[in-house]
Amino acid sequence: MTKPNRSQVAQMVDHTLLKPEATTDDVSALVADGERLGVYSVCVSPSMLPLETSLPVAVVCGFPSGKHTCAVKAAEAAESAKLGAAEIDMVIDIGAAHAGDFDAVQADIAAVRQAAPDVVLKVIIESAALTDEQIVECCQASERAGADFVKTSTGFHPAGGASAHAVRLMRETVGDRLGVKASGGIRTPEAAAEMIEAGANRLGLSGTESVLAGFDA
Repeated sequence: MTKPNRSQVAQMVDHTLLKPEATTDDVSALVADGERLGVYSVCVSPSMLPLETSLPVAVVCGFPSGKHTCAVKAAEAAESAKLGAAEIDMVIDIGAAHAGDFDAVQADIAAVRQAAPDVVLKVIIESAALTDEQIVECCQASERAGADFVKTSTGFHPAGGASAHAVRLMRETVGDRLGVKASGGIRTPEAAAEMIEAGANRLGLSGTESVLAGFDA
C-alpha cells in the first residue's frame, strides 16, 4: 500500500473536540482549524449545534457510556440531524455486547438509523473493551441495522482506544460494504499510518495538525 500524502490523510479526518469543558469559543477554533487543515469533517457534542462551517458536522450520540435507552439515543440523533448534523457517531450498549445480546445491540442501532435516516451513521463499539468474537458480532449487528461505518472507540474508556488489530478485524468483517473509523489515542503520524494500513478509511483525531505534519505534502 502506498503511503498517503498529507492531503489524502486530512480527507480521512474527523477533527474532534468532545471534552466536557469545551466552550463555544473552543468549538469555533476547532472549526477554523479544520477548515484550514482541509479535514473531512468536525466532530462535536450535540449541545454545540448548530455550527457555522462549510465542513460536514459529525455529532456523538449516547456518548460516552452508551448506557442510554434506545428512545433517548433516537431522540438525540433526530434532534442533531434537525440541527445540521451530517453524521452521527453513536455508542452501543457495551454491556449488551458483553452479555452476548447482539439482538439488543442491533435494535439499539436500528432505532438511531430509523430516527435519522439521512445521516451517515457510525457505530462506536468500544473495541478495546470487547473480545475478538464480540467485535465481529457487533460489526455484523451494525451492518444488519443499516449503519454506514463501524468505529473503534470513544476515546474515553479506561480499556483504551484504537488498535491496529481491532481495525484489521473490523475491516475483515465488514469488507468494503461499510467504512471503518479508528479513533481514540491516535496521536502520532506513525499511529495514523498504522490504522490506515490496517483498513481504516476515517480517523478521529483531536491533535490533527501534529499528526498531519508527519505526512509528505
